[in-house]
Amino acid sequence: MTKNHLKANNSQLNRLTEENFTRALKELANLDRDLALIIEKLGHPPIWTREVGFIGLIQIILEQQVSLAAAKAVFARLNQTVVPLTPENFLLLDDIQLKAIGFSRQKTQYSRGLANAIATGDLDLIKLETLDEIAIRSQLKQLKGIGDWTVDIYLLMAMQRPDVFPKGDLALAIATQKLKGLATRPTPQELEIIAQNWRPWRAVAARILWHYYLSGNILRRTKE
Repeated sequence: MTKNHLKANNSQLNRLTEENFTRALKELANLDRDLALIIEKLGHPPIWTREVGFIGLIQIILEQQVSLAAAKAVFARLNQTVVPLTPENFLLLDDIQLKAIGFSRQKTQYSRGLANAIATGDLDLIKLETLDEIAIRSQLKQLKGIGDWTVDIYLLMAMQRPDVFPKGDLALAIATQKLKGLATRPTPQELEIIAQNWRPWRAVAARILWHYYLSGNILRRTKE
């Protein structure tokens, strides 16, 4: 295989599409019979998405360490209150208004920091889309309240990068433990090692595991 061919393949894998998502599911099913079982019993997982840019990042910040239902409710109230939802308009809200919407003190601080960085030009989200994952992670993590999990979800759901795996995600750890029949819940480091087998489609494997987790974990690994 030539270097040019490898470069072309890498370019094709830069973003998930319906076509390569279907291909990824087939390849993962061949790699891992437990993932194959989920697909067989539950069908294909959704290609969950978040909007690229400020709106997507705000939504992901709201999803930090809370239930998706709670975050969804706060995000819906925010969109009803701030029209259009831009960094500049967000910065017009005071503490009382944000608390009424459902923002905690910490998430108010994190969200304002993000909005201010974008409004002042310190963070260029358009340029961010052209960078590699290491550079994206470095830039976003300079903002208070944005850590690896938030960046992972943004890369995975907003940018649709195909090989991102949020090793610190609790739902993924729970799903992996039950699916693989592990005695204890895997640590982020252990989960990262397990996920190596799913390259270059770790973001698709994560969606399969979330699909399993949201189903109520009705499947169990069968004995050898």
